[in-house]
Amino acid sequence: MKKIQMVDLKGQYQHIKDRVNTSVLNVIESTAFVNGPEVHEFQKELENYLGVKHVIPCANGTDALQVAMMGLGLKPGDEVITADFTFAATVEVIALLQLTPVLVDVDPVNFNIDIEAIKNAITPKTKAIVPVHLFGLAANMDAIMDIAKEHDLYVIEDNAQGIGATYTTRDMQKVKTGGIGHVGSTSFFPSKNLGCYGDGGAIFTNDDALAHTIRGIVNHGMYERYHHDVVGVNSRLDSIQAAVLRAKLPNLDAYNEARRNAARKYSKALSNIPNIITPTGYCDAGISICDTCDCHVFHQYTLRIVDGDRDGLVKHLNANDIPCGVYYPIPLHLQKAYADSRYNEEDFTVTNQLVKEVISLPMHTELDDEQIEYITNKIIEFIKK
Repeated sequence: MKKIQMVDLKGQYQHIKDRVNTSVLNVIESTAFVNGPEVHEFQKELENYLGVKHVIPCANGTDALQVAMMGLGLKPGDEVITADFTFAATVEVIALLQLTPVLVDVDPVNFNIDIEAIKNAITPKTKAIVPVHLFGLAANMDAIMDIAKEHDLYVIEDNAQGIGATYTTRDMQKVKTGGIGHVGSTSFFPSKNLGCYGDGGAIFTNDDALAHTIRGIVNHGMYERYHHDVVGVNSRLDSIQAAVLRAKLPNLDAYNEARRNAARKYSKALSNIPNIITPTGYCDAGISICDTCDCHVFHQYTLRIVDGDRDGLVKHLNANDIPCGVYYPIPLHLQKAYADSRYNEEDFTVTNQLVKEVISLPMHTELDDEQIEYITNKIIEFIKK
């Protein structure tokens, strides 16, 4: 059996190395390293894939979130509601812009932002909601957009873990995540489902005026060289990274399907094991992911170990050369940087429980049946001992 990796980027590269190598060398020979042709072609190809009018590439996913908020004109003191159970970048940019983060609990089944918690958190100062498509599963965007419409709020989708996921609306329309809210953002960090070989990100919107504003913001506020019309930042996707992303984008659906296939095999092996709750998707709210589910792209495959020794399982897997991760071990509301006297522990019962129970297994496009069988057997061995 080949060595198990949490993310096997080297194995994935072997399938696309000829195109990647040729494209990267072409960029180097052209010396068009910033905003070159590869960036513009990638932008158009991603617009077509996502079905959005505008993709604005940028330097990384955190910048994408920050620039999206800047583009909407949010002001210091404006409240922005987001999930307590996610990576810190989501709340980090809110704080950096001197906005007021309002953290709320998540749903215990799908780990995404809790709809009732959003409703309860709205005040006259609320200006935006940031749903995170956590671990690759689409959040309940119908409900979130309804709330936003009722209260005249912006919706900023954090699609860093969900690119390629397809959300089925209540009227049975299929739309890609990231293009449902007023603006969306993503990261192309190497381990993402669509990752480059460095840092990269992008912002999505169907709003022409907002897209125009954002294009200026990512380039020092310039629309014409040395004419600074808005306050901006330096956040541009470089051409080499765009070349890598262009090589990968045609394979994204296949990559995501490979992840779903691995998830189904994990769930089949683990779904009837005591103390284990396997991931779910909206189209199958039971135990496993159904065969036709496309709302989950499994950036992570995350179990809950209920009434069990999660930390002991981590040690057991590591001792057997199986990498794993705990995403996330500390809620945002308990992080030193974001602690706030406004928060009450009873408002975060789900998040506080999840941080004690979750464990993410290796998940990538190169997982094979032998590896999955070995991983699941070692989990069962620990749980049943």
